[in-house]
Amino acid sequence: MPYEVIAILMFSSMMLMLLTGQRVFGAIGFVAVVSAFFLWGDRGGYDLGFAAAIKLMKWYPLLTLPMFIFMGYVLSESKIADDLYKMFHVWMGGLSGGLAVGTIGLMVLISAMNGLSVAGMAIGATIALPELLRRGYDKRMVTGVIQAGSSLGILVPPSVVLVLYAMIARQPVGQLWLAGVVPGLMMAAMFVVYIVIRCRITPSLGPVLPKEEREIPMPEKLRLLGAGLLPLFIFFAMMVPFVNGWTSLVESSAIGAIAAFLAAVAKGRMTRAVFENSVRNTLGISCMFMWIILAALAFGAVFDGLGAVKAIESLFTERLGLSPWMILILMQLSFILMGTFLDDTAMLVIVAPLYVPLVGALGFDLIWYGVLYTITTQIAYMTPPFGYNLFLMRAMAPPEITLRDIYSSILPFVLVMMVALTTIMVFPEIALWLPGYVYGN
Repeated sequence: MPYEVIAILMFSSMMLMLLTGQRVFGAIGFVAVVSAFFLWGDRGGYDLGFAAAIKLMKWYPLLTLPMFIFMGYVLSESKIADDLYKMFHVWMGGLSGGLAVGTIGLMVLISAMNGLSVAGMAIGATIALPELLRRGYDKRMVTGVIQAGSSLGILVPPSVVLVLYAMIARQPVGQLWLAGVVPGLMMAAMFVVYIVIRCRITPSLGPVLPKEEREIPMPEKLRLLGAGLLPLFIFFAMMVPFVNGWTSLVESSAIGAIAAFLAAVAKGRMTRAVFENSVRNTLGISCMFMWIILAALAFGAVFDGLGAVKAIESLFTERLGLSPWMILILMQLSFILMGTFLDDTAMLVIVAPLYVPLVGALGFDLIWYGVLYTITTQIAYMTPPFGYNLFLMRAMAPPEITLRDIYSSILPFVLVMMVALTTIMVFPEIALWLPGYVYGN
């Protein structure tokens, strides 16, 4: 049987299992091991899964995963995120659309706390959404703001999804995180500019807070500023030693976890329930990602053995005559299509064995492509009619916000994100400058 046919059978079998509701790691791992069994016999089937497990256990940077997840859950479970929103409420309330701008700032800091877009969505929907609606903000505006802000979760470090990409693409986690900093902040700034301009044109979308609510004593405003910026101090305490080369990535993740724990203790919020929930959630998320990485490594090993990547590269470049940029754009469009029914981790582990080596073979930088992947998957999440984030937002929003409101709210922000994606594709240095500067020194 030709290797191309075997590759197509593997992909179709995997997609069929996913459509029946099987867990992502189970479907991918099962297809990988069964394919190895038929291709290379008993020994190949056994050794493939074992070798993938050993490779996973020996990957030292994987220790950062539970550390950063624990840090994020401690900060969210101890309600330190609530202090962030109070700070933005007081300091940004005098600007038309100021609370929406503050919500984007909240999402950026939550991303630096947790690294998961779902966590940002949950915190924004429970903390910011009710308050914005109560203050008379347009419901379509605020639902779009929260969905767009949550998209920063897998781009701003410490992004958990970029850890997964690093493992599958065999790229340094530290460089990927640094590559996401400037694009993430650029997207946040573009969201803020859009909100300010839109609310200046139509002030009713984001009314200014009443004067009596904004006139509080300066000592109280400074106290709220200090409390709200605490997560930012934790982030800098963790990242500055790493960027300067004083600590390794794993050591910096430990600093972040300890700093978050001590901050919760100092504020008197580290209760038994907070600690237990943080540890349980950390264990659950970490194990989920480890199983997914294990399955992806096994699946990728079969593809490496088949040489399927070279065959597909030959199909695109020699038989169809497509240029490298046309192939890259088709890859991005396929992510948008898959994002209608899969989450970001599932998309990555399904196509990574094919896409990542192909991107490298076409001459593109894999660090830069990691940033493109994260932005594209977030666009896919928010693209009607079946975007993952759209239905997640509907589940968390109050009844007066309909699915039609959610669909229409996200379109301007999707356009902003597409402009950002195009800019980074045209100017790769936006993503590559910071990791090149830090690691060059």
